[in-house]
Amino acid sequence: MKLLPSWEWKLNRTDSPVDTKLLASVVLLFAVTGLAQTLRYSLVPRETIEARLRQYSDKNAQREATLKQLFIEAGCAEHLSEQHVSDSRLPNIICVLPGSSDKVILVGAHFDHVSAGDGVVDNWSGASLLPSLYQILKLAPRQHTYILIGFTDEEVGEVGSHFYAHEMTKTQVAATDAMVNMDTLGLGTTEVWASQADKTLTSFLIYIAKQLNAPLSGANVDQIGSTDSVQFAERKIPSITIHSLTQQAWNDGILHSSKDKISAMNLDNYYQTYQLVSAYLVFLDHALIDHPLPAKR
Repeated sequence: MKLLPSWEWKLNRTDSPVDTKLLASVVLLFAVTGLAQTLRYSLVPRETIEARLRQYSDKNAQREATLKQLFIEAGCAEHLSEQHVSDSRLPNIICVLPGSSDKVILVGAHFDHVSAGDGVVDNWSGASLLPSLYQILKLAPRQHTYILIGFTDEEVGEVGSHFYAHEMTKTQVAATDAMVNMDTLGLGTTEVWASQADKTLTSFLIYIAKQLNAPLSGANVDQIGSTDSVQFAERKIPSITIHSLTQQAWNDGILHSSKDKISAMNLDNYYQTYQLVSAYLVFLDHALIDHPLPAKR
């Protein structure tokens, strides 16, 4: 997560990130269509998730190489590529899972970190989940093409995500139904940056959390920092950022400090977030085809 210069802001927390009437209509809608009963996916074992988390490095170049290797081990070799990024030494890492339609869902997380600490929370916690999410999505035919992206240089101005988003053609933007971003996971239970998220994408996440009985609340970081989803929202692509930055974690000064270590994480919460995001991404494949979001302007 790219922090703003001031460390004095407090999180703007909301336990009701979307209008309750909107949520009720979504729950009713998908209860009627039965989409929740049609979801098919199999989770990657927790041992694998934690082993990948522990493969962090203090060198961004090594993190990029490790992420590529993890994608290959997960089965994404044929459709794995690097995107050269202007103003960066390192590329974006892109894994594509082709779908049966021309519609796209982007899933992203930055792999770079600042010099202080190990950068496990911010944001190897998000980047190392990408191959595990690919493993889930590839197990069954999907309507959407999923593009999973490890972004470079988020910490110095969202360089990688800015390059990717602004290289997209109008046709590619129009075909992209959602951008799901993961940044700073495992400090606590799952949070959503509600004030900046597309409301329908947020309501879908709430719905899935309720089905799984998984904790989910809203913690807005507008006055604290920024993240890669912002670049896609600027192109009118429906976007959402999932994180775990609580007020306590902020007060403890974990981000961008020597305290950013795996010991700062709650691994039970981390795996629970992985479970929620997995179900959410599978669900979006159905939901965004049958109930597309309003056309971009």
